[in-house]
Amino acid sequence: QNKKMKNRNSWTAEDAIKFIVISAIPVALSMITVWLHTEKADEMIHLAFLVVMSIGGYFATVSLIPSMAPLCLEAGLSGKDINKGSDTPIPESLGLVPAMIYMVIVTLFNPLFGGRVPEYNAALTSIAFIVLLGFADDVFNLRWRVKINCSFLATVPLLVAYGGSTTIIVPITQQAINLGLLYLVVMAFLAVFCINSINIHAGVNGLEVGQSLVIGVAVLIHNVLQLFYFKETDPHAATLSIFLILPFIAVSSGLLYFNFYPSKVFVGDTYTYFAGMTLAVVGILGHFSKTLMLFFIPEFLNFFLSIPQLLGIVHCPRHRLPRYFKLKSS
Repeated sequence: QNKKMKNRNSWTAEDAIKFIVISAIPVALSMITVWLHTEKADEMIHLAFLVVMSIGGYFATVSLIPSMAPLCLEAGLSGKDINKGSDTPIPESLGLVPAMIYMVIVTLFNPLFGGRVPEYNAALTSIAFIVLLGFADDVFNLRWRVKINCSFLATVPLLVAYGGSTTIIVPITQQAINLGLLYLVVMAFLAVFCINSINIHAGVNGLEVGQSLVIGVAVLIHNVLQLFYFKETDPHAATLSIFLILPFIAVSSGLLYFNFYPSKVFVGDTYTYFAGMTLAVVGILGHFSKTLMLFFIPEFLNFFLSIPQLLGIVHCPRHRLPRYFKLKSS
């Protein structure tokens, strides 16, 4: 398996097609966004620069994962694919690669971002905190109460820097209610839900990355539509959301290439926490947290179905999946 991971010159036709299809996702969406987003020359240049860095992040992810996978195996960070009946260890925690590349891209883009810099830096801080927590969980197998409490701590920089409205509109009466600090508490719970919902809606090859990529693309399309068709949209918030989600789509696409069925690597809690926090950040700072919850409907359904197991009413196995049984020869 190590030779296969390192020797990328032996690609099959299926691998080549998969590579082209997955790579087209960040490239096409990024270029469409550049073309549609703005007519201002400086913002166009900045966004084009981010697109180039995001595409570079995609190829960096594809290039570094084969090099990191053997190191994870040597460090004991591996698992078995229980649905394939094979005892071959598969390298785990490879979500660390796209997470690190993402943070490098976002950090390098910081000097070019002329909008809400405190919120931008707070987003990066919260994401970095949660990546550390996810990797610590992969290595030390932390208890749930530790992970939940630390997830709340990771939202603190984000909530402290939040400068948006704390008012909600009641759907039926259309009455505006200012929740004040309670709104920030709700946002904290939303962020923690996003972090852990990606983590528990997992177990099938490509599911963690696939659902995150789908939600990320939906977020990108939502922000582009908000900018062009809704004049009451805060352009700075929508722009910030686009700037944060573009590199996420790119690095996640690179990871999906290796995590898609049949999976060559496992993403670990490092990626699920990283993805959940990134999506929560763009939703909160982009001021569309309610819309974000619509994007998380499958995760909400999975969460409610999992409540009896999470509360200990029903036995909760470590891997909540159907078991693979080999047929015994007579």
